[in-house]
Amino acid sequence: MASSKEYLEFILGQLSELDEITYRAMMGEFIIYYRGKIIGGIYDDRLLVKPIKAAISYMPTASYELPYEGAKGMLLVDEVDNREFLTGLFTAMYDELPESKPKKKKKVNKTSSE
Repeated sequence: MASSKEYLEFILGQLSELDEITYRAMMGEFIIYYRGKIIGGIYDDRLLVKPIKAAISYMPTASYELPYEGAKGMLLVDEVDNREFLTGLFTAMYDELPESKPKKKKKVNKTSSE
């Protein structure tokens, strides 16, 4: 089941106090970025975040869920209705998140016709 645009808009609204929240659609789901770093995503209308130490200590009772078959488990964010909780979670996680890898540029083979 793909995630709905309505759920994405709800989550983005809950995070509206934070700067630089962006997303990218991917195969019917949405990857969520905070200040350029991947923090998690929306999968089957569930907000899941990376299971890093900061997130685990912020949500010690969170359950691990699979975003899709064959993926690694991520933490399910239950308190999506609590705007303050969400912004606190994203802020707590930011420093521990790895920098996003720069996109590789496609190599173009040029042939010269002389």
